[in-house]
Amino acid sequence: MHSENQIRRKVLVVDDELINRELLGFIVGRDYDVIYAENGVEALEQVKQNQNTLSLILLDLLMPEMDGYELLDILNHDEELRRIPVIVLTSEKSAEVQALHQGAVDFIPKPYDMPEVILARVQRSIQLAEGNNLIHENERDTLTNLYTKVFFMQYARQYDRYYPEMATDAIVLNINRFHLVNELHGRDYGNKILKTLAELVQEIAERTGGLACRYEADMYYLYIPACSDYDALVKQFSESFIERTDSAKISIRIGVYQNADMSIDMEQRFERANTVCASLRSSYQTAYMVYDNQLHEKELYQEKLITEMDSALAERQFKVYFQPKYSIQGNRPVLSSAEALIRWIHPETGMISPGVFIPLFESNGLVHKLDRFVWNGAAEQIRKWKEKYQISIPVSVNVSRIDVYDPEFENEITEIVRVNELEPAEVLLEITESAYTENSSQIIETVNRLRAIGFRIEMDDFGSGYSSLNMLTLLPIDALKLDMQFIRNITTSEKAYKMVELMLEIAAFLNVPVIAEGVETEEQYQLLKKAGCDIIQGYYFSKPLPAEEFEKLIEKEKQQKWEDANSDKKSN
Repeated sequence: MHSENQIRRKVLVVDDELINRELLGFIVGRDYDVIYAENGVEALEQVKQNQNTLSLILLDLLMPEMDGYELLDILNHDEELRRIPVIVLTSEKSAEVQALHQGAVDFIPKPYDMPEVILARVQRSIQLAEGNNLIHENERDTLTNLYTKVFFMQYARQYDRYYPEMATDAIVLNINRFHLVNELHGRDYGNKILKTLAELVQEIAERTGGLACRYEADMYYLYIPACSDYDALVKQFSESFIERTDSAKISIRIGVYQNADMSIDMEQRFERANTVCASLRSSYQTAYMVYDNQLHEKELYQEKLITEMDSALAERQFKVYFQPKYSIQGNRPVLSSAEALIRWIHPETGMISPGVFIPLFESNGLVHKLDRFVWNGAAEQIRKWKEKYQISIPVSVNVSRIDVYDPEFENEITEIVRVNELEPAEVLLEITESAYTENSSQIIETVNRLRAIGFRIEMDDFGSGYSSLNMLTLLPIDALKLDMQFIRNITTSEKAYKMVELMLEIAAFLNVPVIAEGVETEEQYQLLKKAGCDIIQGYYFSKPLPAEEFEKLIEKEKQQKWEDANSDKKSN
């Protein structure tokens, strides 16, 4: 029984004999709404009028004007109409095979002496067709008509099963700075670019016998038999893209994982292609890169570092080193403070360069944990030195932009100072110039609160090119730390030296001291002192040192101060 609210599907019965139409209508009409046609011509008209509501066609094959075979051929070649399932009505066994080849889903033999079997076949065919149509609707991306990512991955795995011996390439394509295309030219133009790229990707798939999909937004995947000449493929692709879009300013980056390892899953193959695709972000022309073993080894090494980070922190494999800063404008350089720097001493591989693990942890947010380790280590060491030498050595610690945006940051750094019985001014906070300009209003608000508590703020990497001179007048800072790239060239480049002089004048106007890091030679030291630099940090004085070795510098400074004091007494 059917409830009143259940949707009744519509069935078209096509037969030139009235008795057959009425008999089928009586059988099927119990569960479905039935419409009729006497021949293929009438049937085609009924199909077109009811294509959005028609669920099934019961089709006789032998009819005047247009027979069932002709109608099947028309339906099968129409993208919209072919979704409607057709059950053929015939008494000839040989006709069944031909009709199935032409797209029929089932057949019902004449005479119609088993109503329940007919109803069961009708119901099954409608259910299968509706399921297939639902799959088809979700199978294709609505904008580009390429496979969606879910179906692409399924078909790619089937591809492997059908061609297990075939070498294959996984390819990722991405439009450089696509968000700017939308912003500058509008979404309609952006969609046109996406469709054009989809056409080209699909052509490659069809030409090579592979598969293509729009994975997301402006990212496309290709899975094709291994290609031996990507120079030629990318050249042709680039020329076609420029020709069809009439724009040489839009570029595509292409990552290729060639001869994919069949032992790893499909997602991993495309992750490798995406790794090299992402590395081309700075390219301003269509370019490609092939994933190689060296990249694979690097990925494995980075993953190992990420996995081991927590245990390395717990086992104190990380060590806080201290590089001294010297005030240089007096009669002699005076140890005034230090910078806390992190080192990873791995039990198996030894010292791991900060240039390897810090950018890695910054890219995935783990630097947050590392920073806190350094803050705690620096604060503890300041306290120990105060207790041991009765002298305060302020230490600067790095504060990443991730830290500044953390709502708990202020409470955490304040609590670290409180627990170690320090003054906030003894822990200097280094924030990069680029962090200030990324979201200046939020950072300025945070920094103002920290300074009100008593913390002092150093702008790190000053001069690296992010901030305007006007913005400098608004930023709350207590010291400027010159980007070491300027220091490196001041003895060989007049322009670099003049730039340093200019930045020192800016700092003097702002009434803040300047710290120069990366100072390595006597000549650099003398030039900076002459130009008016206040504080120097670098290998000229000392490399970063473990706390126990840094203590020798403290003791030396105390001894020097004692000698200076005695010398003053004698001269008086």
